[in-house]
Amino acid sequence: MMRQRKGNRGFSLVECVVAVAVGMSILGAVYMAVWTGQRSTTGIDRKVTTGQDARATLEVMAMEMRMASYNPFYAANPWTDTASCNAGDSTRRGIQNATASTIQIQMDLNGNGACGDAANEIIVYALDTVNRRITREPWTCSGSPVSAGVQSFLGAAAGEAKTVRLVNADAGVAIPLFRYFNSTGADITSSLPGAISQIRRIEITLVVDSEETDPSLGGSQRRRMIYSTGVVPRNHG
Repeated sequence: MMRQRKGNRGFSLVECVVAVAVGMSILGAVYMAVWTGQRSTTGIDRKVTTGQDARATLEVMAMEMRMASYNPFYAANPWTDTASCNAGDSTRRGIQNATASTIQIQMDLNGNGACGDAANEIIVYALDTVNRRITREPWTCSGSPVSAGVQSFLGAAAGEAKTVRLVNADAGVAIPLFRYFNSTGADITSSLPGAISQIRRIEITLVVDSEETDPSLGGSQRRRMIYSTGVVPRNHG
């Protein structure tokens, strides 16, 4: 007759249930930690990508706006009226048009005493509220005004959706793309175009939504950020 050896007793049902419950709890905690980390990483990636696009846009816009009114040989009136290609308003110099949503800058890059006979001497930046983008449009004037085409500078081309969005004009935002200040620091945006000759500093503000929704915001919202910079068009002053 065989005897049952002590210590060979198996696990009871209760012990198995408890072990499974503990294991599931540990796995659940690990899963939540990984899921939260992944959401956070994706959110940071959305923010970094959007920030890179916005900062690059600001840098190029600021660089070109600093050149506004560049007139190396002090020609009497090198500025151009892009509607007719005749002489522009000499009092406005190289900022022939300026509003809260658009600016036209001019510069005599080739130094021949005229703006518009070479590429990138006349540039128009504008807020396209329909497509939520900034556009850049270079013009030339050789007898008649010619546009080099509207470029999507920040945001999607017309009809495209998967990109960062400029939402300055959206409901609940309403932040001007451009603001203008005189030599005393007073905001003269509402006094334009009459006060264009007084512009000494331009403030550019971009309110942008990320290209894709941000998981850290519930997965249904885009990450919204604001970037701004100030530009001193020294040639204009």
